[in-house]
Amino acid sequence: MNDKTKAEGGRGAAVDPGFLTGREDRRTGLGVDALKRALLDKLVYVQARFPQVATRHDCFVALAQAVRDRLLQRWVQTARTYRDRGSRTVCYMSAEFLIGPQLGNNLINLGIYDNAWQAMKEFGLDLELLLEEEEEPGLGNGGLGRLAACYLDSLATLEIPAIGYGIRYEFGIFTQAIRDGWQVELTDKWLRSGSPWLIHRPNIAFEIKLGGRTEHQYEASGNRRLRVQWVPGKLVRGTAWDMPVLGYGVNTPNRLRLWSAEAPESFDFAAFNAGNYYQAVDAQISSETITKVLYPNDETEAGQQLRLEQQYFFVSCSLQDMIRLQLQREQNLDHFDEKFVVQLNDTHPSIAVAELMRLLVDEYAMEWDQAWSITRRTFAYTNHTLLPEALEKWRLDLFKRVLPRHFEIICEINERFLDEVRIHFPFDHDRLRRMSLIDEDGARYVRMAHLAVVGSFAVNGVAALHSELLKSDVLRDFHEMWPAKFSNKTNGVTPRRFVLLANPAMSGLIDETIGKGWVTDMTRLRELERHADDPAFRAEWRRIKAVNKQRLAREIARSAGVEVDLETMFDVQVKRIHEYKRQHLNLLHVVSLYKRLKDDPNLEVAPRTVIFGGKAAPGYFLAKLMIRLITAVADLIGRDPAMRGRLQVVFYPNYNVKNAHAIFPAADLSEQISLAGKEASGTGNMKFQMNGALTIGTLDGANVEIREQVGEENFFLFGMDVPQVRELRRTGYRPRAWYEANPHLQEVIDLIAGGFFTRGDREIFKPLVDNLLHHDEYMLLADFQSYIDCQERVSASYLDAERWSRMSILNVARSGFFSSDRAIQEYCDEIWKVQPVRIELRDLSGEDLQFKRATAGAD
Repeated sequence: MNDKTKAEGGRGAAVDPGFLTGREDRRTGLGVDALKRALLDKLVYVQARFPQVATRHDCFVALAQAVRDRLLQRWVQTARTYRDRGSRTVCYMSAEFLIGPQLGNNLINLGIYDNAWQAMKEFGLDLELLLEEEEEPGLGNGGLGRLAACYLDSLATLEIPAIGYGIRYEFGIFTQAIRDGWQVELTDKWLRSGSPWLIHRPNIAFEIKLGGRTEHQYEASGNRRLRVQWVPGKLVRGTAWDMPVLGYGVNTPNRLRLWSAEAPESFDFAAFNAGNYYQAVDAQISSETITKVLYPNDETEAGQQLRLEQQYFFVSCSLQDMIRLQLQREQNLDHFDEKFVVQLNDTHPSIAVAELMRLLVDEYAMEWDQAWSITRRTFAYTNHTLLPEALEKWRLDLFKRVLPRHFEIICEINERFLDEVRIHFPFDHDRLRRMSLIDEDGARYVRMAHLAVVGSFAVNGVAALHSELLKSDVLRDFHEMWPAKFSNKTNGVTPRRFVLLANPAMSGLIDETIGKGWVTDMTRLRELERHADDPAFRAEWRRIKAVNKQRLAREIARSAGVEVDLETMFDVQVKRIHEYKRQHLNLLHVVSLYKRLKDDPNLEVAPRTVIFGGKAAPGYFLAKLMIRLITAVADLIGRDPAMRGRLQVVFYPNYNVKNAHAIFPAADLSEQISLAGKEASGTGNMKFQMNGALTIGTLDGANVEIREQVGEENFFLFGMDVPQVRELRRTGYRPRAWYEANPHLQEVIDLIAGGFFTRGDREIFKPLVDNLLHHDEYMLLADFQSYIDCQERVSASYLDAERWSRMSILNVARSGFFSSDRAIQEYCDEIWKVQPVRIELRDLSGEDLQFKRATAGAD
């Protein structure tokens, strides 16, 4: 090897010829020299590259593989400890895990970020540029998946034995591009170069049945027990891929196990030899489709079937895996629920209730009552929505076609459950109809949320308001029957990724001010309160915010081609584009402000850059039209010289975790403006708060608790509350009447409807305008004036820099409640009943080096 190393990004220093044989172990050492040796080792002996020809991506992969070695050292010790102790394990089932790029987070959690930075610097490499090489893992889309990822981080940090179970999607939901103002969906090829974090376990594989029919027969034995055999229409094989998820400052990496679909026989040799070349691989292509794409468009029959197959596929693989693990230690499954507690993250995995019953009764010959008792002690269910359309239901004909045995099991569960309801509420036929697992009104459906509630020992909402609304509205009948089953567990987010990694400057200031340790004890942030009145501290706070805004401005220029004004308020709304999120209410304010500035050029308001980001579902026309309206308004305002330094609008494309690292620390104002009673919780609101943004919002979701924590004087509140929304609906909401009663609202709507932002074309936004004037399901027009008035209070506050800085500091100081560590501790204490298991790194003993399974001939 040459004595000089060179890679993209700069020239390296001279390397000692004996460098690779240094004293600290290159696989496990955490020092600068050990990391340098590890990178060279991976570059040469894994990638077969040498420094002079290595690309920046080669260097990223080498560093990631070096870090993975350190994770695997801890992982092996963790697995060994869990096996020896038979630790009760939390299994977190989720259709999404929006984990984000892993290298930076793992460096933070190992405590070696600075060492890695120095090691790369000594090679002439820039760690920040290497971090940019990592692809965003396409394993999730929105808040549901990000919450699951935060919870895995906290489970490991709190040293709780846990496994995350999900799907290894080959392609993410999509990569968003904006062309001619419209959203365009491009293939998210996140695995095109592989992933240094995924470990394939082809020997951990299970056959999954789909379609077909069931056959019933009685045993020949004396009890004449009915046995049911499921004869499938097709078989799919699920194989495991593992990713280590390391906790912060501990030796615990838990396992994220993802399932990939393939055909039991991937190649039909006979068909190939007969000249049927396409038929030879048909089965493989058909099977792999199940895990191809996150959330396939379900507007078609085929899309609906694929979604159901996806959900059943990963649930069945996961439960079979748990049974495999249980039978390694026990002779039977009688104590399955003592070893595992399974948290269902929303309704996507709720088919697990019926699947566990099938496995116990059909495959392991357990009596129904015992199986049902184990099932109901195994599962807990988190509900994430108040929107009726999001409470998943499957058409009966589709469900019976895909999962014929599960339909029979659900019918049996339902019959026994309704008998229980009759005992609790005799002669209440309407209640029976409402609570049934089968929706008999009109087209018949299987109600998956009802199945999850009936089959779980605990049900929780994700914010105080949300949980109360579940009990009083969405799941009222179930709460009246089983009040003790329901509780609240307000969501939380991990400060490791969203503060320590995303906002190092602010994190450093907090370290200097109150000391370290707050990252795992967020209540300590309260110590910042006494510094909020220190002018010097406030000045440094503003300086850090300015630096963060510069970073975001560079990212916006790179991705959107727009130069933003750093002297303006960064007013940010980034989240999934949906009518209930009310991005169009934000736009109505933008148009209102634009109109007022045009009418009065001397109007005294805070200069503002309004930043939008988020993806619309491919089949959601109105959401995509909302993006088009954002880009149209942004274009016109951007071309108006009178708006320079006063008002700007930006759409930041392809919002994801990686982009969020720059967005949250730079935001001044956080828009959390859903109609009261529609948002379950939200987690973006918490990430903004932890980074010092002030919130403008309604009394919806976790906004209620954020306002309670920070104080009403440090929160910009507007809009109706839940009782007012209900009363307006009861008396009859007529949006056009609100439009006609408010001249300024008329001006704003008419500018959009009249084609002002579309060069006279009145047709483009007609569906959106008509929807607002004649339906307005989410009551934008009713909340409009309150929102405009509140934004004026925001503007006045921002113009007082000292006051704004003080409010920002207090928001961070009072954000500790929203750590995912607090949320997970509540789950552990009140639902899962699990204890931490400390992992100590130790040398291998003689017993550890005995290859017992291999010498016994085990697979």
